[in-house]
Amino acid sequence: MEFVPTRLPEVLLIKPRVFRDDRGYFMETWHEQRFAGAGVDVRFVQDNHSHSIRNALRGLHYQIRHAQGKLVRVVQGAAYDVAVDLRRSSPRFGQWVGVELTAENHHMLWVPAGFGHGYLAMSDTVDFLYKCTDVYAPQFERAVRWDDAAIGIKWPLPPGTAPLLSAKDQAAPLLDSAEVYL
Repeated sequence: MEFVPTRLPEVLLIKPRVFRDDRGYFMETWHEQRFAGAGVDVRFVQDNHSHSIRNALRGLHYQIRHAQGKLVRVVQGAAYDVAVDLRRSSPRFGQWVGVELTAENHHMLWVPAGFGHGYLAMSDTVDFLYKCTDVYAPQFERAVRWDDAAIGIKWPLPPGTAPLLSAKDQAAPLLDSAEVYL
C-alpha cells in the first residue's frame, strides 16, 4: 500500500496493491497498522455507501461537531473527489485538493476531520464508499458552496453543464460566512 501526500499534507492519496489473476483481483483496503504508520491512527465507527448519477455533485460537506475523518473510495464508476481545509487556524485554510477515484484505479483518499468533502460523479453511475471516524450527526452538518470563487475548485464538468445539486447544497453559504473549525 502506497501513501502519497497531496498538496494538503494531511490529505493522503492511498494506492493499494491490487493482486490480479484470471479470476479477478484482491486488494486490502484497510490495515490498521499500515495506516497508523502513515499517520492515520484512527478508529472507524460508521460505513456509508452513496450512489449517484453523472454530474451529481455532493458537497462540500462536514460536521462542525462530531467531525468525521473519511476514508473514501469508488467501487463502481468514476468520481472527482475534493477535500478543502476548513480549519481557520491552518496556513492552508480554504485551499483544496482534488483527485480522480475510479473503480479501475482503486485509489482511496483520506480526508481528515477539519476538512470539507465533496465529489462529482463522472460516469453514468458511481458507487462511493466512506469509512467514517464519527457518526453522522445531522444537527452539526454544515456545507460550503461547491462553486465558491474564494476556494476556486476546478470541477471537471463538461462545458455548459450545470451539476445536479441537492437543495441543501444549492443553499450552502460561501466560505466567508460559513461556520468552520477554529
